[in-house]
Amino acid sequence: MSAPFRFPRFFVTNPSPCPYLPGRSERKVFTELSGEHAGELNDALGRIGFRRSQNVAYRPSCADCSACVSVRVVANEFRANATQRKLIRRNSDLVVTACKPWSTEEQYALLQRYLRARHPGGGMTEMDEMDYADMVEQTPVDSHVIEYREPGAGGRPGRLVGACLTDRQADGLSMIYSFFDPELASRPGMGNFIIMDHILRARDAGLAYVYLGYWVEGSKRMQYKIRYRPLERLGRGGWTRFDPDEQADAIRDVAAGSPSPLPSVEASGIFRK
Repeated sequence: MSAPFRFPRFFVTNPSPCPYLPGRSERKVFTELSGEHAGELNDALGRIGFRRSQNVAYRPSCADCSACVSVRVVANEFRANATQRKLIRRNSDLVVTACKPWSTEEQYALLQRYLRARHPGGGMTEMDEMDYADMVEQTPVDSHVIEYREPGAGGRPGRLVGACLTDRQADGLSMIYSFFDPELASRPGMGNFIIMDHILRARDAGLAYVYLGYWVEGSKRMQYKIRYRPLERLGRGGWTRFDPDEQADAIRDVAAGSPSPLPSVEASGIFRK
């Protein structure tokens, strides 16, 4: 074989309840990431909409729904708006460290506080410390836990207020999962700050994109992903940019509490699930 890695075998999960849209079911196509070329395979699959979970790369593959859209920020063209600049200044005192993918009790405790406040009843709330360790440590690719800490005293590390499990791919950073202190009134918008920090990190490293995972039209909790410009989405013809006016309309609809009236899959040709 002349190819650097064997063509992977793909499998499909059984349908299960969708965690984002009530009354719908989800199904995923997935393959294993293993061997010396796991990183190259993950990079190639990431460019066509796959996400990583431990040693598995997966993508939605639902029979009757196409609401999930892969999105990524064009890092080197990102320009923070006034609100985003204010958020960056407010958190400029944080100590940010790229740590090896090794789980800690402090990270797990922060994750539990985040899940209880933001996603009560979700499947991840049942994770124990071993499950969290598997999520972080079982990685066959170049991964880090990016920690966000308040300034410490006496040379000691400060309080952990945010973290993100992040993969470095050939063309960008892929944010696998981020979490933060949901009760820290002095630092509102930490989730958005973590995304912007990743955008700036990617730009400084000469990486083109920050992969945000799936934007789910109609799911209010996923609408934060369309606040960043320029933003690209994956369709049948490849990656294309959101129209600025369309994106602005969607952001206003989110602020008003109503779902975005973006084009349907039939009208736009967007590949979803």
